[in-house]
Amino acid sequence: MKIILLYIFLLPVSLFAQLATHPGGVRIGIDPNDDYTVKVREAGGEWQNLFEYNVQVDMDKVQDASMVQFDMGNTPVEVMVKKNNGKIYDVDIRPLKNNIAYQQVGNTIFFTLNRPQYISVEFNGDRLHNLHLFANPLETETYTESKDGVMYFGKGVHQGFEDNQIRIPSNTTVYLAPGAIVKAKLLVEKAENVRIIGRGIIDKPERGIEVTDSKNVLIDGVTVINPQHYTVFGGGTTGLTIKNLKSFSSRGWSDGIDMMCCNDVLIDNVFMRNSDDCIAVYAHRWDWWGGSRNVTVQNSVLWADIAHPINVGGHGDPESATGEVVENITFRNIDILEHDEDDMPYQGCMTVDCGDKNLVRNVLFEDIRVENIQEGRLFYVKVRFNEKYDKQPGRGIENVTFRNIIYNGVGENPSVIEGLDKTRMVRGVTFDNVIINGKKMNSLEGVTTNEFIKDVVIK
Repeated sequence: MKIILLYIFLLPVSLFAQLATHPGGVRIGIDPNDDYTVKVREAGGEWQNLFEYNVQVDMDKVQDASMVQFDMGNTPVEVMVKKNNGKIYDVDIRPLKNNIAYQQVGNTIFFTLNRPQYISVEFNGDRLHNLHLFANPLETETYTESKDGVMYFGKGVHQGFEDNQIRIPSNTTVYLAPGAIVKAKLLVEKAENVRIIGRGIIDKPERGIEVTDSKNVLIDGVTVINPQHYTVFGGGTTGLTIKNLKSFSSRGWSDGIDMMCCNDVLIDNVFMRNSDDCIAVYAHRWDWWGGSRNVTVQNSVLWADIAHPINVGGHGDPESATGEVVENITFRNIDILEHDEDDMPYQGCMTVDCGDKNLVRNVLFEDIRVENIQEGRLFYVKVRFNEKYDKQPGRGIENVTFRNIIYNGVGENPSVIEGLDKTRMVRGVTFDNVIINGKKMNSLEGVTTNEFIKDVVIK
């Protein structure tokens, strides 16, 4: 008997269900969107309905878009998307690098996903009322109740918390089950060894998850819908890992993931559609000092309806004798679906914007695909003094590499590489295999520069 039980325990995952849909319905306390009917199934199996959530996007003129999600393993999943209003003339399934083929039957398309991934399904060029489809990896850790060290939120609405926030102590796992809707901020303050996991949703909080003065924090799998401000705010934290996070925002200052003086950060496989910076890495702000170091963002999809998909180097400590440092920052294998910023000083898909007595060094952008720029710039590397945000100029930028960058498009403003003066320069910028509209970049033609840059290399 013991041998049989051991054998069952060790059965490979591939023998179990490889598709899990999430509980839905109006009763769970979040608005539906009837623009689409979406179903999924394992190959040859029965179709399963998904709940089509309503999410709001684009602060310029807030629009209602759709979102569905489910979990899948290593076997293919077939997807059916029916458009319920108007005819289908054109279909885009982005990121385009995935090369997802589809079949169309009337107002319905069918396609197959071979692995977990986060995509946007767009009909007739409409990117404001699109379908966001999140095929999560299968959960490997679940809970059914609260117990010592576990804070459990099951299916249904959870609200009415004091100050609209939930304080999480050290050595705690917070589990948001599929179908859980939490209407509060999750606060990790002066804590360590905290894990926030599951497939639940944080809905319209002041901030989604706030992690300050903490160590060893994991965020994995949750979705944050339309917070008033940040999706994830990190301040003075070391050892922060964010995985499989999905985010929407449509308000002013509703950044995606912002980090002030954080160290040893990994952001992996996230989808961020925000009406401010999607990812921002800063030095001092408010109650946090010391600069930011060792931050990696990888395998992700970024969509900035407003501002920057990526922004590095702002906010510092102008009152200190030496200033602060932002260093060892890597962005790798990222699809940027959109960049739209009307204000010229704040344009840039890949931005290193050094101010407030900061020194920024050792920044790598590698394997980045930019699909669309409505209004903005591709590259922005600048030491500046912006009176709106800075009390002093930045100190300088050193060693920025753009490697394996692909962009196809026209109409964007020129990229920028500029120092401020002879003592506040940009030194060491490398463009390695940058391809724009099918042609390799071989000069700085079309790039705005000045005399305060040095050692710019184009490979």
